[in-house]
Amino acid sequence: MSYVFMQINFGLNIASLLGLVYMIFAVAYLITMIILLVQRSRRLERLHITIYIFQTLIIPIFLLLSGFILVFQGWRLDPILQFMQLLLSVLIIYLCIKDIVINGGYRNR
Repeated sequence: MSYVFMQINFGLNIASLLGLVYMIFAVAYLITMIILLVQRSRRLERLHITIYIFQTLIIPIFLLLSGFILVFQGWRLDPILQFMQLLLSVLIIYLCIKDIVINGGYRNR
């Protein structure tokens, strides 16, 4: 009986660090959106609640998958693609934070 272990390559570069940031941010975003959804559920209409639930589930799933891919396959990326991932991550994090802050402040008035 023989056992075969697969080798997993991952290095410490910008893409791997971005992958870790994506995974941490996905968990934080999921927790924050669940808290905000529970607070706002009485004041929102059914369509808005459906959109918030969809957003609460889809964005963390995409971020977690992207994070795992970048952690385990990020060492293959060229420097220009790593820079592109950095720019995209800054944009995604900015839009998520803007969504939480603006919608939270607007709904609490």
